Amino acid sequence: MSNKLHNSSRHSFLLAWHSSNLAILHEAIRIIPRYIVAIVVEILRGLLVILLLGFVLHLAGGDRHPPPGPIACARGGTSGGCTVTNIYGSFPDRAACRAAGVAYPRTEEELVAAVAAAAAAGRKAKAATRYSNSFPRLACPGGVEGEGGVAISTRWLNRTVRVDAARRLMTVEGGMVLRDLIREAAAAGLALPHSPYWSGVTVGGALATGAHGSSLWGKGSAVHEYVVGMRIVTPAAASEGFAVVRELAADDPDLDAAKVSLGVLGIISQVTLALEPQFKRSVKFVKRDDADIAEKVAVWGRLHEFGDMVWLPGQRQVIYREDNRVNISTPGDGLNDYFGFRAQPTLSMVGARVIDECLEENPMYTDTARCLASRAVTKMFDLLAYGFTNDGATFTGYPVVGYQHRIQSSGSCMGSLEEKDDGLLLTTTCPWDRRTRGVFAYNVAFTVPLSRAPAFVADVSRLRDLDPAAFCQIDAKMGVLVRYVAASSAYLGKAEDSVDFDVTYYRSRARGAPRAHADVFDEVEQMALRGHGGVPHWGKNRNAAFDGAIARYPNAGEFLRVKDRFDPEGVFSSEWSDRVLGVGGASPAIVGDGCAMEGLCVCSDDSHCAPELGYFCRPGKVFTEARVCSLLRDAADGYLRDRHGNVRVNATSTGKHSLLHE
Repeated sequence: MSNKLHNSSRHSFLLAWHSSNLAILHEAIRIIPRYIVAIVVEILRGLLVILLLGFVLHLAGGDRHPPPGPIACARGGTSGGCTVTNIYGSFPDRAACRAAGVAYPRTEEELVAAVAAAAAAGRKAKAATRYSNSFPRLACPGGVEGEGGVAISTRWLNRTVRVDAARRLMTVEGGMVLRDLIREAAAAGLALPHSPYWSGVTVGGALATGAHGSSLWGKGSAVHEYVVGMRIVTPAAASEGFAVVRELAADDPDLDAAKVSLGVLGIISQVTLALEPQFKRSVKFVKRDDADIAEKVAVWGRLHEFGDMVWLPGQRQVIYREDNRVNISTPGDGLNDYFGFRAQPTLSMVGARVIDECLEENPMYTDTARCLASRAVTKMFDLLAYGFTNDGATFTGYPVVGYQHRIQSSGSCMGSLEEKDDGLLLTTTCPWDRRTRGVFAYNVAFTVPLSRAPAFVADVSRLRDLDPAAFCQIDAKMGVLVRYVAASSAYLGKAEDSVDFDVTYYRSRARGAPRAHADVFDEVEQMALRGHGGVPHWGKNRNAAFDGAIARYPNAGEFLRVKDRFDPEGVFSSEWSDRVLGVGGASPAIVGDGCAMEGLCVCSDDSHCAPELGYFCRPGKVFTEARVCSLLRDAADGYLRDRHGNVRVNATSTGKHSLLHE
């Protein structure tokens, strides 16, 4: 099916896009002093060129290069000089993860042999998924450097084992990518009821981190709620060959530990999922002001089965997603090809990053410039209907009606799952592909109990009202994604119906570099986690978010008891997982000079910030129990960057400070 817009649709789009940005530029000229109008115009002009280049090249198609795998070894082998990373190419602490070797099992027997080899040698081991989508160090075996650990890749454990259409059951290997699971289920007339929005996660990875979509209806939106069976390979005694396959049925209490496990119990070989007959959904996006968002957040998840929100705090707007099942006979073959998950021209991604760095790190650019740029981005997404089309090619208006497998998830930037590492210039790829110097960002997500979500949103609104422009950076990354997650029996799942808040924002490539309004973002995070009983998403967030989080899981003790039975020697545990799970009483926070600037700790002393740059540890403005690194302008001498991107203090500064560029 063609992915080109009809000429009339394309013409309408370009006219609307041109008109919207004329309005933005007109407002810039009205409210900005003329001496920086030229700067803002050039920034917006560059942004528009980049966005339009991405749009036009998407229409033209092109060779899509999926992200590379997370493991690389010396000379392309499987032992010696191996490194393990995530899809972004950088863990929160920016430290490398090294491993002694990697195994690529293709069958369950080979998986058992790989686990047995690690256990017999007394080595640490970790599962590494196809892309390693998690931001924290979940896939890193062993300690901080992990030189002696082994990575066991599930890349080739990616097949469908069986489909029982009559019983609506599907068994797949743990390394199957969600996109393939959804497609194969649809081919059998079945549908996975819920899934995360990014289809590049593997089944095993989704279960390890509690990945979810948005719903409070029925069993809710988490993938693990639909698991009714599992085969998991765990270490064992020498008398059992150092590894065994444990088969967990739906009525096995240990399944509640294995359904969300952080990968510390073993490696999932196979998963059986309870599916539903194929169905259709009707999707409509409605933008309104956010005056009543605190009230709406309490009820929206009950009103619409798949409803969510995108909150743009800086613009005081909310994009409400009205998303419900409709009769299977309802006309429509709509498609969700979310614009942010499409393959983008690498040159445009590099250009966008350059503009991002200028707006965030160059002191000559103001909040006004950042806010204008954010409006251009959100307007572009709006005009593109966020990537939805009514027939897979054109968007003619809401609602968009389509089958579940075409609506529930997206990720077309993956293209073919076979990598094309041919040494040629990457033409298009996922925006965050680490082979380019494109998108580089923090992704944080925290879940607040539904009963406390209105108060949390009200507090964030109060903070926003103190300085609305401080939130423009969040708006520029398409705001705060608000999703709903139902209570779960999984020991590390949600203890009660909850609301998930997902935020992406700018990350500097220079370690410890100040970010505009970082204190506001950090206060929001602490407000959720420490003020409103929230918990961090297991597969996202920086170190500080996990500090003390395990204490907020009522069944954490049960999980740890299962962990001790399944893996008494801690083969699949690491320094990171032990700290997150509270084993030994250590904290996942890394405390030291400048740690709070990277989100590795919550500051308790000025040295945890950057006092030599004018950043000091201060209470939050609304949640006064928060401790954040705030810029005290009277104390700041400013900072400069040299031509290599290293942060340097101005010559007038009394302190000495040098930060290494990553």
